[in-house]
Amino acid sequence: MKKIYCFLMLVVISSSFSQEVETKSEKFKPYHSITGLLSHTMIKDGIRDGKTEWIAFPSFVLDYNFAFSPKWRIGLHNDIIFEDFIVETTNSEGDIIELERSEPIATVLVGGYKPGKHFTFEAGMGYEFAKEEDLFLTRLGTEYSLELPKDWELIVNLVYDMKWNAYDSFAFGVGISKSFGK
Repeated sequence: MKKIYCFLMLVVISSSFSQEVETKSEKFKPYHSITGLLSHTMIKDGIRDGKTEWIAFPSFVLDYNFAFSPKWRIGLHNDIIFEDFIVETTNSEGDIIELERSEPIATVLVGGYKPGKHFTFEAGMGYEFAKEEDLFLTRLGTEYSLELPKDWELIVNLVYDMKWNAYDSFAFGVGISKSFGK
């Protein structure tokens, strides 16, 4: 229920900003884009100095997207957290356990929908890889883009990752994107 509530909150907040009108004066041509973001990943059930608390880590994002229509795209999104950490979670028997993660890398296949000019809503599935174990994850997110000259864009994103039977995380990032083939 918590995950559904967070997703609905994200959609309501983001959709309130996406009431823009898009002109159809130009014919759409499919294109590719590469995005790099510096982000901050926040985890609610982290363990620091023996206490369970919110923990936050720097992370880097490298995304590839293919826009095949004016409103739809598909992409491969990759994140790395540059720290080792421990989170508190429950196992399949309901026991509370500590899960170690060593510089995890998440790779997610996402679909994106762009209802207006600036906002894109994303959803996808993938894995978070770490030396301890790999975790299946579901991602929900939104991205705001501001066009710059020569097919560059300024990007701000917010994603929510649900690692199945493990832990959840939020990431907020800022970066740039370059489009090719427009």
